[in-house]
Amino acid sequence: MTAVKDQTQDIIYKAYTAFNERNIDNALSTMQPDVQWSKAWEGGYISGHDEIKEYWTRQWTEINPKVEPVAFAERENGSLEVNVHQNVKDLQGGVLFDGNVKHVYTFQEGLIKTMDIELFDNN
Repeated sequence: MTAVKDQTQDIIYKAYTAFNERNIDNALSTMQPDVQWSKAWEGGYISGHDEIKEYWTRQWTEINPKVEPVAFAERENGSLEVNVHQNVKDLQGGVLFDGNVKHVYTFQEGLIKTMDIELFDNN
C-alpha cells in the first residue's frame, strides 16, 4: 500500500471515529472548508463546515447512526470507495437500517473534498 493510500485511509478512519463519538470538530478537521457532502438522511447536498455541523446536530436529535468502514477500493478516477456498515437506530433503540452502503470520497491536499453515497447493486 502506498503512503497516499495509507494517509487517505487514516483520514477516513479519523472521520468515522469522530462521527461515531459525536465529535463534530474532529470530524470537520478531516475536511476541506468548502467540502461537498451528501445528505443521506434528508437528500441533496450541503457545502462547508457550518452546514455539516448544523445537519449532523439536527440529525442526532432524531436518529442514532453508527457508521464503520469495512473495505476500501480506489476507483479509476482517483476517488476512494469506502464500503461502510451502517447501523441506524431511532432514539428509543429501534433499528431503522442495518446494512452496507458505499461512501465515495475525493481528496484535495490530504483532506476530504467531496462525499457521495451509492447503494450496492443487488442484481
